Amino acid sequence: MVQNQFTLRLVQETDSILQRLGVARRLCQEGERIVHSPLTGEAIANVRDADAAAVTDAIGHAQRAFEEWRSVPAPRRGELVRLLGTELRAAKDDLGRLVTIETGKIPSEGRGEVQEMIDICDFAVGLSRQLYGLTIASERPAHRMMEQWHPLGPVGVISAFNFPVAVWSWNAALALVCGDPVIWKPSEKTPLTALAVQALFLRAAQKFGDAPDGLSTVLIGSREIAAVLVKDARVPLVSATGSTAMGRAVGPQLAQRFARAILELGGNNAAIVCPSADLELALRAIAFAAVGTAGQRCTTLRRLFVHDEIYEGLIDRLKQVYVTVPVGNPLDDDSVLVGPLIDEAAFSMMQATLAEARMHGGQVTGGERHDAERYPGAYYVTPALVEMPEQTGPVLRETFAPLLYVMRYTDFEQALALHNGVPQGLTSSIFSNDVREVERFLSATGSDCGIANVNIGPSGAEIGGAFGGEKETGGGREAGSDAWKAYMRRVTSTVNFGRDLPLAQGVRFDIG
Repeated sequence: MVQNQFTLRLVQETDSILQRLGVARRLCQEGERIVHSPLTGEAIANVRDADAAAVTDAIGHAQRAFEEWRSVPAPRRGELVRLLGTELRAAKDDLGRLVTIETGKIPSEGRGEVQEMIDICDFAVGLSRQLYGLTIASERPAHRMMEQWHPLGPVGVISAFNFPVAVWSWNAALALVCGDPVIWKPSEKTPLTALAVQALFLRAAQKFGDAPDGLSTVLIGSREIAAVLVKDARVPLVSATGSTAMGRAVGPQLAQRFARAILELGGNNAAIVCPSADLELALRAIAFAAVGTAGQRCTTLRRLFVHDEIYEGLIDRLKQVYVTVPVGNPLDDDSVLVGPLIDEAAFSMMQATLAEARMHGGQVTGGERHDAERYPGAYYVTPALVEMPEQTGPVLRETFAPLLYVMRYTDFEQALALHNGVPQGLTSSIFSNDVREVERFLSATGSDCGIANVNIGPSGAEIGGAFGGEKETGGGREAGSDAWKAYMRRVTSTVNFGRDLPLAQGVRFDIG
């Protein structure tokens, strides 16, 4: 009875939030796709999938919008993104709550994800007046060379369930100020948050006044929908976030038609804890990075290398954290820090991986199912800490769950080699107060990841820095820095303001 009452309240609350955010009831109550909340595992809505024809129509609509939007001055385009940021500020609590309901994140993380959207909107508004090109010295007299950046075209965004709205905003805020419409295929596991964000965008567009239709489109459905988006030549850029396997499918198809790709794929992130480390700081950072979001971040800490001198003391304390960290329904208990896995498949994968780790000599603390009697359709687990004799077997792969492999080291060079000895290269960290170790870790011969942190964990990226990784992580970059250039095309121009025609490289071509 308690479970049924909670589920009823959850369905009613979900409906109320969607109505406040402006989502029409027919969009979340009249479809064939059932949406489940990982908090209980039970249905909270029904949405309608798009078909291939709808995708093709949406791309055509976006192409027509692009032909108009690219001529709008960039600062004016920034005004639309400013209005979107205003809508997100007003809706932060509701949208953050919906993120919690649909993904299982604790409320502070749900609100934090919306804050990340607000932050990238602020960043993009400033960027709309800073789409700078270069003036280049020419070797020819009375000539000037310059670079310009022009809008690229419709941008496809394929996002994953674990950050159901933030990843869209990283792409959309930049794409919109750069002059590009956005076609969004969200995870089929989290369509409600996508519909809510689209409703907020339409509110902003209405206040903007003259935004063309088709600047933002949401296409609900399975991977077949994404495949149509990836193959269409009218979409010059696709930003795809997900597994390495997904990237292996998407990347070659885009390359075949010479389209651009921003691939944000798997992460098997590591940290090195050195003898000089501040262990109090390291303990807290490791715990947050390894168990937060139930280990379902691409930046989750999955491998930990601890020096022999400090191993016993640190790992004993970390085990205490693992067995005492509050696990459960974050809407039922304010003290909860670890919510549910997204679904049964994630739980099964975690259990299979733990069994494999044991076969390789791993000693497991935690990893059991939690609250199964109260929530039989949901998959809560205690975080798992696995002491491994070496980096082998499942340690070389990413498992999307709160599963941390711990290994000893005696020599810094050994630790660094192990750190880099996996196919993935997203984010990394070192805990040390030794300047030589820190600078080596950050150098060209140190971490081979796209993100390298010192005395913080590998998670918790800010939008001011470009986000992405190397190797099998895909090499893409979103947000921050000069990531905006991926959404534009570069034109190099030479202007002759003289009366002669000198040729470059001393070439002579005299006629007449």
